[in-house]
Amino acid sequence: MNRVVAADAAGLRRAAELLRQESVCAFPTETVYGLGAHAFSARAVAEVYRLKHRPSWNPLIVHVATTAEAEALAHEWPPAARLLAERFWPGPLSLVVERAHHLPANGGPPTIAIRVPAHPVALALLRECGLPLAAPSANRSESISPTTAEHVIRSLPDVPLVLDGGACRLGIESTVVDVTVSPPRLLRPGALSLRAIRDVVGALQLSRPSGSSGQLPGSAEAAPEVRSPGLAHRHYAPRARLRLVDDPAALAEGSDPGTVGILTHLPAAAEGAHVELLSADPLEYGADLYAALHRLDDAGVATILAQHPPRGDDWLAIRDRLTRASAQ
Repeated sequence: MNRVVAADAAGLRRAAELLRQESVCAFPTETVYGLGAHAFSARAVAEVYRLKHRPSWNPLIVHVATTAEAEALAHEWPPAARLLAERFWPGPLSLVVERAHHLPANGGPPTIAIRVPAHPVALALLRECGLPLAAPSANRSESISPTTAEHVIRSLPDVPLVLDGGACRLGIESTVVDVTVSPPRLLRPGALSLRAIRDVVGALQLSRPSGSSGQLPGSAEAAPEVRSPGLAHRHYAPRARLRLVDDPAALAEGSDPGTVGILTHLPAAAEGAHVELLSADPLEYGADLYAALHRLDDAGVATILAQHPPRGDDWLAIRDRLTRASAQ
């Protein structure tokens, strides 16, 4: 039986039935493909962790179809949550709130991360199955996030079902904001910009950078309480070794043909190197980042030389992803 199916009525029914049986399926969102499971079924969530080889400390984001459903999962709905949800949901923003006391904690933090996705297939699946869905990226832990159904199958060959909704529009994970504190705190930069969030809530706390790289909190293993995914020191990584450099073309000169890939937003040429030239616009760059890393891995390069992205808040999510992907 084909495990990659069209996201039509029949495919949605098949996926919903799997989810109601406490199994899992992959589906597209506007950010990346997610591996969905009934968020409050210990059996289903355990299958997500097993398939992804995901460490147990790394929390999941719960996806729901409406803001009302999100509020039902929260002990309280702070004013910042109301303002941000009204402005950005459905969309690439995850809100961390205090978990409703009737929900199983399963040893996790007293908070829960929730979002309403903007992809029509994701929303249709949520309505069809009638369940809140935990849905981390549908790939093996630490590896490149998937933005197509093919990426999912190659990373998770044992996934029972993938709803094929084409390539993801934004191509980078949601922004995660903790609204249990005031001002709200950015936990993970993502597809929604800091400028847009500040326009709604004003002040926004930023996680303290660690080390000279300027990355957000690195080793989640050392954190007493992890409230957001995407905080592992090494994450989003290709099979090839990725290095962040100032001049990738110069470093690639003289390398053996086909062994080096270049990822850049500036024109670059190096004989024998595979070059992925992405847009100098951060939104367009983010939309193609993971797909470009997949293409370089497919080309069989041993090393990827990634141009340092520009400074500034608009590039924060890109810098975060590349910094974690280059961690050893």
